[in-house]
Amino acid sequence: MILHSKILSGSNKNILILHGFLGSGDNWISIARKLNLLGHTVHLIDQRNHGRSFHSEKFDYNLMCEDLFNYIKHHNIDNSILIGHSMGGKTAMNFSLIHPKLVSKLIVLDTSPRGYPVLHQNIIDSLKEIDFSVFVTRKEIDIELRKSINQEGLRNFLMKNIYRMNDGKLNFRFNLKSLSENIGRIGQKIESDTNFNREVIFIKGETSDYINESDKIMINNLFPNAKFYKIPNAGHWLHVDNPTDFISVLLSLI
Repeated sequence: MILHSKILSGSNKNILILHGFLGSGDNWISIARKLNLLGHTVHLIDQRNHGRSFHSEKFDYNLMCEDLFNYIKHHNIDNSILIGHSMGGKTAMNFSLIHPKLVSKLIVLDTSPRGYPVLHQNIIDSLKEIDFSVFVTRKEIDIELRKSINQEGLRNFLMKNIYRMNDGKLNFRFNLKSLSENIGRIGQKIESDTNFNREVIFIKGETSDYINESDKIMINNLFPNAKFYKIPNAGHWLHVDNPTDFISVLLSLI
């Protein structure tokens, strides 16, 4: 099966964007439009169990790299700039190490190759409490989520994953069951006997601790040509917290 995507057509210069956990390609549409104006063809890809892509009980980075390889071959893409945020950054790093000839430049947003503990269990638990036979409107769901998720921006982000099925009932687009069962794989450490020698850009949010100074040893071992940038007044969701500076930096690097 081929991953779902929204493609903004331009030239034969392809940019592939991979979203983070519980996100989708649609989260990046405003940034994709700016990249498209520069003449690039931009692919907003939904990874497995997310967005409009297929659901599967199986979920790990080897499979997500295989999904991306199949997508690239299906669309006859010779090489591309690969951008990944958080979980998408993990996929992108793994993919570049496995298929280096298919990636001309790698841009990793606020994550590193190191392993992370489970960080989103509270969100998963809150989402599992939503019974769509009881909560039938978006307002009701938002009120219920407020009990455990008080950040309005995070709730709004999660609510974007709710859609109305053909029978009129609401549901999540992501595969909550599989993501819940496989959540321990999201922060998995990247290990490889090879490295990726092309240009790699790591961009972090100033207040985020997803990329630390101590991570740079591991990063440089896997990505010897890595460069580092920091977005001020931004946390892990750097493209949301400070879109102006983030887009300015990103466009300067493409």
